[in-house]
Amino acid sequence: MKIIIFDMDGTLIDSSSDITATVNYVRRHNHGLPPVESSAVVEWINRPVRNLPKLFYGTEIYEERDRELFEAHYHEQCIKTPVLFPGIAETLESLSRRGARMAVATNAPSTFARRMIEHLKIDTYFDYIVGPDITGASKPDPAMLQYVLSNMDFDSYSHRAWMVGDNSKDVDAARAAGITGIFCTWGFSPEGEGDIVIGTPEALLDIV
Repeated sequence: MKIIIFDMDGTLIDSSSDITATVNYVRRHNHGLPPVESSAVVEWINRPVRNLPKLFYGTEIYEERDRELFEAHYHEQCIKTPVLFPGIAETLESLSRRGARMAVATNAPSTFARRMIEHLKIDTYFDYIVGPDITGASKPDPAMLQYVLSNMDFDSYSHRAWMVGDNSKDVDAARAAGITGIFCTWGFSPEGEGDIVIGTPEALLDIV
């Protein structure tokens, strides 16, 4: 058995415009702050070490009012303009035809992830769509990956598994889970390190 676990934002889906729209909505309504560009939001999200509430809203902690407003707004916003990165749909179809089993492990709440993935009509490829609300921990903690592998009856002696993502947290989670971390450069992070580094989704077909 071959298992591929994908990150979502920045790997499967370009959601930068919608994330930025909701961040700016919260900035304006709760803090009276000016809007920021999506390039800044993506850079902040992908920093190895960062305090997102401080970067987004100028607060030391993620205040409950900001969380509630973000989630209420993003529920509607998240399906307005997301797009699949070029080559993703074709690669998922090819992997599926080859018998690979696939899942998503994202640091976004699973309700948003499922909504976006269903909207883009790729949900049928995935056995599991897992967020930190399901396992209680975000990447680089390996809990989401371990959840997927356990539910797929993964056997490290006879099976192969890979984690594909655009962030060091994805690679670190993969290593902690004992599987191969593939860093992709087509998404939110054009540079990074992994056990394997690839520049296009189609390159997965030569690996899996």
